[in-house]
Amino acid sequence: MRIGVLGTGNVGKAIATRLVGLGNEVTIGSRTADNERAAEWVAATGAGASQGTFADAAAFGELVFNCTAGMVSLEALSAAGAENLAGKILIDVSNPFDFSQGFPPTLGICNTDSLGEQIQAAFPETRVVKTLNTMNHLLMVEPTRAPGEHEVFVAGNDEEAKAEVGELLRAFGWGPERIIDLGDISGARGAEMYTVLWLRLMRAVDTLDFNIKVVH
Repeated sequence: MRIGVLGTGNVGKAIATRLVGLGNEVTIGSRTADNERAAEWVAATGAGASQGTFADAAAFGELVFNCTAGMVSLEALSAAGAENLAGKILIDVSNPFDFSQGFPPTLGICNTDSLGEQIQAAFPETRVVKTLNTMNHLLMVEPTRAPGEHEVFVAGNDEEAKAEVGELLRAFGWGPERIIDLGDISGARGAEMYTVLWLRLMRAVDTLDFNIKVVH
């Protein structure tokens, strides 16, 4: 599959690397076609890896990941182009962290709205699925880094899109019983708001390799 990954930070590079390892062709996108971090990733990854602008990556991908910083995601997706995203699944992995007052950040969007919902509203012809935003970037693509059983969440309006995303999550190593469907895209609210607790837990447990286990 051809996949576009928007964002050259740790999340974008971890997901892009795993996707190439699974046999996909991946274009990683940034604001400029000659982004240095993207070039380093392409050189290190080799065959199947390429770089370009946000628009290049979105046009290339049959499926697209949004791994940009949450507070600028709408701007980045606008640069990617609605015409390049129309009809495609957009997997939104970002959180709307506002670092303007330092660490820990607050959420720039919360309670009655979410970044996932704002993206879906701004790009109504795109099939937005929120997932993987509740854990660190390495655990996203290698769930066995945290021992035992633990969960990943999905939320989105399009049932077929969520099913396709579920197949990709299983390729990453998430068993079908570990994928919890939170319903429509408004389910992104809870997933995003949990990350405020996640940031505190990160320091409390002194590791990035932890996740949620739902016991019922």
